[in-house]
Amino acid sequence: MRVLSGIQPTGNLHLGNYLGAIRNWVRMQDDMSGDSRCFFFLADLHSISVHEGREQRLANVRDMTAALIACGIDPDRSVLFNQARVPAHAELCWLLNGTARIGWLNRMTQFKDKAGKNRESASVGLYVYPVLQAADVLLYQATHVPVGEDQKQHLELTRDVALKFNTDFGVDLFTLPEPYIPKESARIMSLRDGSAKMSKSDPSDMSRINLSDDDDMLAQKIRKAKTDPEPLPGEAAGLEGRPEAQNLIGIYATLADMTPDAVCAQFGGQGFGAFKPAMADLVVAKIGPIRDRYVALRDDHAALDAILEKGAAKAAEAAAPTLRGAYDAMGLMR
Repeated sequence: MRVLSGIQPTGNLHLGNYLGAIRNWVRMQDDMSGDSRCFFFLADLHSISVHEGREQRLANVRDMTAALIACGIDPDRSVLFNQARVPAHAELCWLLNGTARIGWLNRMTQFKDKAGKNRESASVGLYVYPVLQAADVLLYQATHVPVGEDQKQHLELTRDVALKFNTDFGVDLFTLPEPYIPKESARIMSLRDGSAKMSKSDPSDMSRINLSDDDDMLAQKIRKAKTDPEPLPGEAAGLEGRPEAQNLIGIYATLADMTPDAVCAQFGGQGFGAFKPAMADLVVAKIGPIRDRYVALRDDHAALDAILEKGAAKAAEAAAPTLRGAYDAMGLMR
């Protein structure tokens, strides 16, 4: 089994990133044995589809590396690297541009969502983003890719590209990856609007729990989280139609490794005045140690760069046979 997943280095991680993806990465890493391996990367080549200054991009990559390690990603057990240190990603992407079809890319909903009404002014990088994603996966012969609902279409395109390349050139080069659906996958919503995902792009910092927040800020954000005046029900079914209440119960349940029903049974009949202090204590207990590790790591640029360089060397070694195979299959000499 070979698992691959990446994350864009666009600033500090928040609770939604951690509970929705990173915690499952750590669990996958811890479950690996024998020849199985996890590849986790910082998608800095993807980040150039939107303009960002040099210093900001460098800082974001290092900050995200520190955050991933603080969350439990172990560079000695997983391959942790940033794309730009492994030129094979860009090389294979260009080769696969000859296989991917414009009709396939035109159907990708993520481009339509991100470009909006300004499609003509969007970068070419944003349009061909899915081909680079396919290269990321196929380069390492990944057998499984953790995906959420918004990424399923990208994995389907990756499989289409792999199958067409193998067929066109009469080779069995690329593994067709399977989606990896974690047993537990949390969908964390905004603290200000229970119908919107927790997001780095929300203008209100009070809408999200950053993994860099200090204990006082964590507790304050929980206290000020939007709720309703009704008491908590005795079972989760009673949360229907109460998105903010449902979100807070879901966060508590996920952090405490409980079911929403068990949380409701514990706090049923009580108001948020009783629930929020307990939730704040839990969030501080779970996020505080991650923040402390992150703060201790983030300013040691030499150590972070060394970790990424070491991971990139491992990644380049793993990627080399596939890239050579692609050049050879296409009759290209290098």
